[in-house]
Amino acid sequence: MSQSMTGYGRAEAACGDKKIAVELRSVNGRQLDLSFKLPPQYRELEPEVRKMLSVVQRGKVDVSICADSQGVTPASPINLALFRSYHAQLKGLAAELGEPIPPGEILRLPDVVGSGKIDVPDEEKSCVFRCVEGALQAFTAFRRQEGSTIMADIVSRVSLIDSLLAQTEPLEKGRIEAVKMRLRQMLEEVVGTANVDNNRFEQELIYYLEKLDVTEEKTRLRSHCEYFINTSKEDGAGRKLGFIAQEMGREINTLGSKANHSEMQRIVVSMKDELEKIKEQLLNVL
Repeated sequence: MSQSMTGYGRAEAACGDKKIAVELRSVNGRQLDLSFKLPPQYRELEPEVRKMLSVVQRGKVDVSICADSQGVTPASPINLALFRSYHAQLKGLAAELGEPIPPGEILRLPDVVGSGKIDVPDEEKSCVFRCVEGALQAFTAFRRQEGSTIMADIVSRVSLIDSLLAQTEPLEKGRIEAVKMRLRQMLEEVVGTANVDNNRFEQELIYYLEKLDVTEEKTRLRSHCEYFINTSKEDGAGRKLGFIAQEMGREINTLGSKANHSEMQRIVVSMKDELEKIKEQLLNVL
Protein backbone atom coordinates (compact mmCIF):
# COMPACT_ATOMS: atom_id res chain seq x y z
CA MET A 1 0.00 0.00 0.00
CA SER A 2 1.39 3.40 -0.98
CA GLN A 3 1.86 6.05 1.67
CA SER A 4 1.45 9.80 1.55
CA MET A 5 4.53 11.88 2.32
CA THR A 6 2.31 14.16 4.39
CA GLY A 7 2.13 12.75 7.90
CA TYR A 8 1.60 13.52 11.56
CA GLY A 9 2.17 11.51 14.71
CA ARG A 10 2.40 12.30 18.41
CA ALA A 11 3.09 10.31 21.56
CA GLU A 12 3.69 11.30 25.16
CA ALA A 13 4.54 9.58 28.44
CA ALA A 14 5.32 10.40 32.06
CA CYS A 15 8.81 9.66 33.37
CA GLY A 16 9.21 10.52 37.03
CA ASP A 17 8.31 14.18 37.43
CA LYS A 18 8.66 14.85 33.68
CA LYS A 19 6.13 14.69 30.86
CA ILE A 20 7.90 13.77 27.61
CA ALA A 21 6.21 14.41 24.26
CA VAL A 22 7.40 13.56 20.75
CA GLU A 23 5.76 15.02 17.64
CA LEU A 24 6.47 14.19 13.98
CA ARG A 25 5.28 16.27 11.03
CA SER A 26 6.19 15.76 7.38
CA VAL A 27 5.64 17.17 3.90
CA ASN A 28 6.81 15.85 0.55
CA GLY A 29 10.49 15.79 -0.35
CA ARG A 30 12.78 13.96 -2.77
CA GLN A 31 14.91 12.48 0.04
CA LEU A 32 14.61 11.98 3.80
CA ASP A 33 15.32 15.30 5.52
CA LEU A 34 15.08 15.25 9.32
CA SER A 35 14.94 18.54 11.24
CA PHE A 36 15.21 18.37 15.05
CA LYS A 37 13.91 20.60 17.80
CA LEU A 38 14.80 19.19 21.22
CA PRO A 39 16.16 20.24 24.64
CA PRO A 40 19.97 20.58 24.96
CA GLN A 41 20.20 17.58 27.31
CA TYR A 42 18.69 15.35 24.60
CA ARG A 43 21.23 16.25 21.91
CA GLU A 44 23.17 13.08 22.60
CA LEU A 45 20.03 11.06 21.74
CA GLU A 46 19.72 12.53 18.26
CA PRO A 47 21.82 9.88 16.41
CA GLU A 48 19.72 7.05 17.86
CA VAL A 49 16.47 8.86 17.04
CA ARG A 50 17.70 9.44 13.47
CA LYS A 51 18.36 5.72 13.16
CA MET A 52 14.85 4.92 14.39
CA LEU A 53 13.29 7.33 11.88
CA SER A 54 15.26 6.02 8.88
CA VAL A 55 12.25 3.82 8.03
CA VAL A 56 10.39 6.97 6.96
CA GLN A 57 12.40 6.78 3.67
CA ARG A 58 11.37 10.10 2.08
CA GLY A 59 9.95 13.47 3.03
CA LYS A 60 10.88 16.57 5.00
CA VAL A 61 10.21 15.61 8.63
CA ASP A 62 10.15 17.98 11.59
CA VAL A 63 10.95 16.15 14.83
CA SER A 64 9.97 17.88 18.07
CA ILE A 65 10.89 16.44 21.48
CA CYS A 66 10.02 18.29 24.66
CA ALA A 67 10.20 17.47 28.35
CA ASP A 68 8.05 19.45 30.80
CA SER A 69 8.97 19.05 34.44
CA GLN A 70 6.03 18.58 36.80
CA GLY A 71 8.19 19.27 39.86
CA VAL A 72 11.00 21.67 40.73
CA THR A 73 13.24 22.32 37.74
CA PRO A 74 16.93 21.88 38.60
CA ALA A 75 18.90 25.09 38.48
CA SER A 76 21.19 25.56 35.50
CA PRO A 77 24.80 24.85 36.54
CA ILE A 78 27.23 27.76 36.92
CA ASN A 79 30.76 27.37 35.61
CA LEU A 80 32.52 28.61 38.75
CA ALA A 81 36.02 28.58 37.26
CA LEU A 82 34.90 30.74 34.36
CA PHE A 83 32.92 33.00 36.71
CA ARG A 84 36.02 33.60 38.86
CA SER A 85 38.14 34.31 35.77
CA TYR A 86 35.65 36.88 34.48
CA HIS A 87 35.37 38.39 38.00
CA ALA A 88 39.12 38.81 38.35
CA GLN A 89 39.36 40.59 34.99
CA LEU A 90 36.35 42.82 35.61
CA LYS A 91 37.50 43.68 39.16
CA GLY A 92 40.61 45.31 37.76
CA LEU A 93 38.55 47.07 35.09
CA ALA A 94 36.10 48.33 37.74
CA ALA A 95 38.98 49.77 39.83
CA GLU A 96 40.32 51.52 36.75
CA LEU A 97 36.94 52.98 35.81
CA GLY A 98 35.92 53.72 39.37
CA GLU A 99 32.59 51.96 38.91
CA PRO A 100 31.58 48.63 40.46
CA ILE A 101 30.42 45.82 38.17
CA PRO A 102 27.50 43.80 39.66
CA PRO A 103 28.00 40.01 39.81
CA GLY A 104 24.75 39.62 37.91
CA GLU A 105 26.40 41.09 34.83
CA ILE A 106 29.01 38.33 34.93
CA LEU A 107 26.27 35.73 34.77
CA ARG A 108 25.22 37.17 31.39
CA LEU A 109 28.63 36.50 29.85
CA PRO A 110 29.08 33.53 27.45
CA ASP A 111 29.20 30.00 28.89
CA VAL A 112 28.99 31.10 32.54
CA VAL A 113 25.52 29.63 33.07
CA GLY A 114 24.41 26.31 31.63
CA SER A 115 27.79 25.33 30.24
CA GLY A 116 27.93 22.11 32.21
CA LYS A 117 26.75 18.81 30.72
CA ILE A 118 23.45 17.46 32.05
CA ASP A 119 23.39 13.68 32.34
CA VAL A 120 20.11 12.07 31.27
CA PRO A 121 19.18 8.97 33.34
CA ASP A 122 18.84 5.70 31.40
CA GLU A 123 15.20 5.44 32.42
CA GLU A 124 14.49 8.84 30.89
CA LYS A 125 16.34 7.92 27.70
CA SER A 126 14.24 4.77 27.37
CA CYS A 127 11.10 6.84 27.87
CA VAL A 128 12.15 9.21 25.07
CA PHE A 129 12.78 6.29 22.71
CA ARG A 130 9.40 4.74 23.56
CA CYS A 131 7.72 8.04 22.74
CA VAL A 132 9.60 8.22 19.44
CA GLU A 133 8.42 4.70 18.61
CA GLY A 134 4.83 5.57 19.54
CA ALA A 135 4.87 8.77 17.50
CA LEU A 136 6.37 6.84 14.56
CA GLN A 137 3.57 4.27 14.67
CA ALA A 138 0.91 6.99 14.68
CA PHE A 139 2.81 8.84 11.95
CA THR A 140 2.97 5.73 9.73
CA ALA A 141 -0.74 4.99 10.26
CA PHE A 142 -1.58 8.57 9.24
CA ARG A 143 0.57 8.25 6.13
CA ARG A 144 -1.03 4.97 5.12
CA GLN A 145 -4.55 6.31 5.52
CA GLU A 146 -3.71 9.48 3.60
CA GLY A 147 -1.92 7.44 0.93
CA SER A 148 -4.91 5.14 0.52
CA THR A 149 -7.20 8.13 -0.08
CA ILE A 150 -4.80 9.72 -2.59
CA MET A 151 -4.22 6.47 -4.46
CA ALA A 152 -7.94 5.77 -4.75
CA ASP A 153 -8.37 9.17 -6.41
CA ILE A 154 -5.39 8.60 -8.72
CA VAL A 155 -6.57 5.14 -9.83
CA SER A 156 -10.04 6.51 -10.55
CA ARG A 157 -8.48 9.13 -12.83
CA VAL A 158 -6.40 6.50 -14.65
CA SER A 159 -9.58 4.49 -15.21
CA LEU A 160 -11.22 7.64 -16.54
CA ILE A 161 -8.38 8.10 -19.05
CA ASP A 162 -8.92 4.50 -20.17
CA SER A 163 -12.66 5.12 -20.61
CA LEU A 164 -11.96 8.35 -22.52
CA LEU A 165 -9.68 6.38 -24.81
CA ALA A 166 -12.53 3.98 -25.53
CA GLN A 167 -14.65 6.95 -26.62
CA THR A 168 -12.27 7.57 -29.54
CA GLU A 169 -13.03 4.17 -31.10
CA PRO A 170 -16.38 5.16 -32.74
CA LEU A 171 -14.71 8.27 -34.19
CA GLU A 172 -12.08 6.36 -36.16
CA LYS A 173 -14.17 5.57 -39.25
CA GLY A 174 -15.67 9.06 -39.48
CA ARG A 175 -12.24 10.63 -39.00
CA ILE A 176 -10.73 8.70 -41.92
CA GLU A 177 -13.67 9.51 -44.19
CA ALA A 178 -13.46 13.20 -43.30
CA VAL A 179 -9.74 13.29 -44.10
CA LYS A 180 -10.31 11.48 -47.40
CA MET A 181 -13.07 13.88 -48.45
CA ARG A 182 -11.06 16.95 -47.49
CA LEU A 183 -7.99 15.81 -49.43
CA ARG A 184 -10.03 14.99 -52.54
CA GLN A 185 -11.78 18.35 -52.39
CA MET A 186 -8.46 20.17 -52.10
CA LEU A 187 -7.00 18.17 -55.00
CA GLU A 188 -10.00 18.81 -57.24
CA GLU A 189 -9.82 22.54 -56.49
CA VAL A 190 -6.16 22.58 -57.56
CA VAL A 191 -6.10 20.32 -60.66
CA GLY A 192 -9.79 19.98 -61.50
CA THR A 193 -12.10 17.00 -61.13
CA ALA A 194 -11.39 15.60 -64.58
CA ASN A 195 -7.62 15.60 -64.02
CA VAL A 196 -7.62 13.57 -60.79
CA ASP A 197 -5.88 10.20 -61.14
CA ASN A 198 -7.95 8.06 -58.76
CA ASN A 199 -5.44 5.21 -58.61
CA ARG A 200 -2.59 7.55 -57.71
CA PHE A 201 -4.86 9.38 -55.28
CA GLU A 202 -5.69 6.13 -53.46
CA GLN A 203 -1.99 5.23 -53.24
CA GLU A 204 -1.06 8.60 -51.78
CA LEU A 205 -4.06 8.51 -49.47
CA ILE A 206 -2.97 5.18 -47.99
CA TYR A 207 0.49 6.61 -47.30
CA TYR A 208 -1.01 9.73 -45.71
CA LEU A 209 -3.47 7.80 -43.56
CA GLU A 210 -0.67 5.60 -42.24
CA LYS A 211 0.85 8.75 -40.78
CA LEU A 212 -2.43 9.45 -38.99
CA ASP A 213 -2.96 5.93 -37.69
CA VAL A 214 -3.16 5.89 -33.87
CA THR A 215 -3.62 2.16 -33.29
CA GLU A 216 -0.20 1.71 -31.70
CA GLU A 217 -0.59 4.77 -29.49
CA LYS A 218 -3.95 3.58 -28.21
CA THR A 219 -2.64 0.09 -27.56
CA ARG A 220 0.36 1.38 -25.62
CA LEU A 221 -1.73 3.89 -23.65
CA ARG A 222 -4.21 1.18 -22.69
CA SER A 223 -1.30 -1.04 -21.61
CA HIS A 224 0.23 1.80 -19.54
CA CYS A 225 -3.10 2.39 -17.77
CA GLU A 226 -3.34 -1.30 -16.85
CA TYR A 227 0.29 -1.37 -15.70
CA PHE A 228 -0.27 1.77 -13.61
CA ILE A 229 -3.26 0.28 -11.78
CA ASN A 230 -1.42 -2.97 -11.06
CA THR A 231 1.70 -1.13 -9.84
CA SER A 232 -0.38 1.11 -7.56
CA LYS A 233 -0.95 -1.93 -5.32
CA GLU A 234 2.77 -2.18 -4.52
CA ASP A 235 4.41 -0.56 -1.49
CA GLY A 236 6.56 2.52 -2.10
CA ALA A 237 5.75 2.70 -5.81
CA GLY A 238 5.45 6.50 -6.02
CA ARG A 239 8.50 7.08 -8.22
CA LYS A 240 7.70 4.11 -10.43
CA LEU A 241 4.17 5.41 -10.94
CA GLY A 242 5.66 8.78 -11.88
CA PHE A 243 7.65 7.13 -14.68
CA ILE A 244 4.57 5.29 -15.95
CA ALA A 245 2.62 8.57 -15.93
CA GLN A 246 5.34 10.13 -18.10
CA GLU A 247 4.94 7.32 -20.64
CA MET A 248 1.18 7.81 -20.60
CA GLY A 249 1.75 11.49 -21.34
CA ARG A 250 3.87 10.69 -24.40
CA GLU A 251 1.16 8.48 -25.90
CA ILE A 252 -1.57 11.02 -25.17
CA ASN A 253 0.47 13.82 -26.79
CA THR A 254 1.12 11.72 -29.91
CA LEU A 255 -2.55 10.78 -30.05
CA GLY A 256 -3.44 14.46 -29.96
CA SER A 257 -0.96 15.41 -32.69
CA LYS A 258 -2.33 12.69 -34.99
CA ALA A 259 -6.01 13.10 -34.14
CA ASN A 260 -6.92 15.57 -36.90
CA HIS A 261 -10.49 15.47 -35.59
CA SER A 262 -12.19 18.07 -33.39
CA GLU A 263 -14.09 15.62 -31.17
CA MET A 264 -11.02 13.42 -30.71
CA GLN A 265 -9.00 16.51 -29.82
CA ARG A 266 -11.55 17.37 -27.15
CA ILE A 267 -11.18 13.89 -25.68
CA VAL A 268 -7.38 14.18 -25.73
CA VAL A 269 -7.59 17.49 -23.87
CA SER A 270 -9.71 15.79 -21.19
CA MET A 271 -7.14 13.00 -20.89
CA LYS A 272 -4.33 15.55 -20.51
CA ASP A 273 -6.26 17.33 -17.79
CA GLU A 274 -6.71 14.10 -15.83
CA LEU A 275 -3.05 13.18 -16.29
CA GLU A 276 -1.88 16.53 -14.90
CA LYS A 277 -4.01 15.94 -11.80
CA ILE A 278 -2.48 12.47 -11.47
CA LYS A 279 1.07 13.85 -11.69
CA GLU A 280 0.30 16.51 -9.10
CA GLN A 281 -1.07 13.88 -6.69
CA LEU A 282 1.91 11.58 -7.28
CA LEU A 283 4.27 14.27 -5.93
CA ASN A 284 2.91 13.46 -2.47
CA VAL A 285 3.06 9.66 -2.77
CA LEU A 286 5.92 7.68 -1.24
